[in-house]
Amino acid sequence: MAENKTKPTDAAVEEFLLSVAPKRAEEAKELIGVMEEISSLPPVMWGPSIIGFGSTHYRYATGREGDMPTLGFSPRKTSLTIYFSEGFSMYEDELEKLGKHKTSVSCLYINKLEDIDRGVLKEMLQRSWCHWREEKA
Repeated sequence: MAENKTKPTDAAVEEFLLSVAPKRAEEAKELIGVMEEISSLPPVMWGPSIIGFGSTHYRYATGREGDMPTLGFSPRKTSLTIYFSEGFSMYEDELEKLGKHKTSVSCLYINKLEDIDRGVLKEMLQRSWCHWREEKA
């Protein structure tokens, strides 16, 4: 079975943010602040482009397993990609109130933070953090 390529690294988050467009870097810093507040942990680079907080072990029914950030996002050129590995079934009400966004199985795509209700996003991130903390308990 292939090894998971997305792992925590020693790369500096601030260095990575220098490679991101200035507006996207500002948004990333805002998200870092929110995720730091929720997790009480510093940001860590996971692979070359994911900023993560904490670590959660997962195991799929297929037997594949690995580690992922408990909270994480990537400030991509086209959108901020925020990871909700538990999916979105428990966030239906919040997604209706969030504002302009798209989702896939476990990714929330936001073009600009100004397009969304930041309070709703913070609530979703808090619930996600608690979900994974309870899973570990």
